[in-house]
Amino acid sequence: MTASVDNGLPKISVENFSRHLDEQHPFAAILGIEVLEIGTGSSLLRLPERDAHKRLGGTIAGPMLMGLADLALYAAIVGATGNTEAVTASLTINFLRRTPPGGVLAKAHILKTGRLTAGEVLLIPENGGEPVAQIVSTWSLPAKAVRNKPV
Repeated sequence: MTASVDNGLPKISVENFSRHLDEQHPFAAILGIEVLEIGTGSSLLRLPERDAHKRLGGTIAGPMLMGLADLALYAAIVGATGNTEAVTASLTINFLRRTPPGGVLAKAHILKTGRLTAGEVLLIPENGGEPVAQIVSTWSLPAKAVRNKPV
């Protein structure tokens, strides 16, 4: 269940979230991750195809996919709560199949918000096809952080 929101709009815009990433989380830029959409408890991000993301055999390396999934869930959490101080408490990834050529989309959604927030991410080939990975993750939202205040 996502957090209730007075106006139904996300607590942060794509533009403000991208600015926050540039200032606080530069790994997103290093990986080239693009933030396409942020909703109230959901997000859509894209990892472009790059040779630097691949391991032997030409498939995208697991750490790249994990970084994409982690960031997608972070975007969904900030969209739902406005809390930019959320931190990953756990992340489990199930690799389902090899990534085909092309970029990868991360579709994240929140399952539960609160002091401990939980969500799920599906990683899907940008060019279509079955999911390549499924991720479940929990996040800790520090009590000292201001909650439900637009960023």
